[in-house]
Formats: sequence, structure tokens, C-alpha cells
Amino acid sequence: MSGTQAWGFTDDRGTELGAARVPRRVIAYVRAGAALCDLGVTPVAVYGSGHDGNVLDPAKEGGLAAAAVTYLGPGRVLDEGLLRELRPDVIVDVTYDGKSPYALDEAVAERLGVPLVALSVGNELALPAILDRFGALAVSLGAAPDDGTTAEGSPAGLWAAEDELREVAARTGLGVLALSGAGPDQVHLARPLAWPELARLAELGVRLVDPGPGPGANWLTGDWGRASELRPDLVLFDSRAHATAPEAEALSGVRFTPWNPETPPSPAAYARFFRTLAAALVD
Repeated sequence: MSGTQAWGFTDDRGTELGAARVPRRVIAYVRAGAALCDLGVTPVAVYGSGHDGNVLDPAKEGGLAAAAVTYLGPGRVLDEGLLRELRPDVIVDVTYDGKSPYALDEAVAERLGVPLVALSVGNELALPAILDRFGALAVSLGAAPDDGTTAEGSPAGLWAAEDELREVAARTGLGVLALSGAGPDQVHLARPLAWPELARLAELGVRLVDPGPGPGANWLTGDWGRASELRPDLVLFDSRAHATAPEAEALSGVRFTPWNPETPPSPAAYARFFRTLAAALVD
């Protein structure tokens, strides 16, 4: 795709974006940036969310560190002067509500005169549709279209990982609980259908444990005793830096495997996650 060709893209807010040429200098929220990096578009820099500090969270970095992509810190407190110096052609964020970018104030992009793309990662879209949208954006930014190969980073590679997980889930039948630790006395228990990737696991036959009725759209907050009462066989624990890793004594006899609730929306990242889960189910 020529860099002199006009560019247009409609994001998941329904906002029609355009530029006189295909954007080459991309700045992105870390989750979106890691996905684009997997898909063949390397950002010049990425920024974090309110959960993030001044160092890139290893759980979120994907291929960004290997590609030497600069991390700018949390998006809500970014230095606009530094952003101007980086000369972005486009900013890519995510949206959970289909209305607003998640990690950067849209007014920042407006002041810079730069289009801001916001792609949905919320449960209004199924995981395959989310992956398709990021793939479409990457191609619009110059990435090569999928060639149908079975490499891990391709959709076909993801399908192979899904087939492996489907077979293992059917054979083992283990109950899986996803959670995010919030300290020694509190834990957030994921509601499976509120998370596109967890809903996809259910479609693949993984027996997900629902935390039951109570407040909270995405999480039910309780103590570790509540998690133990659900009697999971395997726990997917939030591996991000701000979350508390579960202690083995809090959930005696339970297997554990890491889960990044902000997994980059790319076939490569989800193929790795599904293969890791398949291995944990038979470990």
C-alpha cells in the first residue's frame, strides 16, 4: 500500500476517519499497540491505562519490548509536548462502551490534529469479530493481508490452537474460574459472558465457573473464601502488575495459570493463550 494513497477507516464508535496518506507513525494504547505489532504494524510508541505505572507491564508488552517500542506512561497524564515531538499520524485506542476511547482523552488527539481510532474490546462484539476489526485496521495501515498460512500468527494458526483446546476441554471437563486478586482479603471473580475471550472459551467447550448472583457487570467482588467455595479445578489468575497473585493456601488443591484480561487482540496472542490453557488443563 502506497504511503501517498489516501487513507480512510471507520472505527467502532462509527467515527469516519481519514487522512491524505496512509498513516505511518502510529501511537497506540499498549493493548492495541501490541496487537498491531503482532499484525505487522509497529507503533513508534505506546501508552498505558490508569492501572499502569511508568514502566511497561510485562504482562501487556507482547512483542513491543522486542521491537524496542517506546513506552510513554499512562495515557491520562501524557506530556502533550512529547506527543507532538513524536509526530504521530494516527492514535489507536480501544473502547469498552462503543462511545469513548479508554485510555486517552480524545481532546488530546483533537489538539494534535491527529485522527484517533477506537476499536471495541467489550462484550458487544464476539472475539472473532474483535480480531477481524484489528486485522482490518492493520491492513489499512499497510500490513500484509492474511495469506491463509497455518503459522501461529495467522487466523489459521489460531483455529488450530482452538481445535487443540476444544479437544482437551472435552477430554478433561475441568471447571475453570477466572479472577483478579485485589489483596489478601479481596478478589474479583470474572463473569464469563462479560469477557469476549472467556465467552469464546465457553464456545470451545471449556467449563467456566460462574461466580453467581450479585453486583457487578464484569466482576463479582468477594473474598478468597468465596472463590474457594466455587470449587474450581483450575484458576485463570490476572497476571497484570496491579493485580495480586493468588496464594496456594487460599485455594488449596487448585491448579493455576496466568491470564491477561488485556490480551492483545491478535491471532498470535490468542493462539498462545489457548495453547497455554490447553496445557494447563492436562498438566
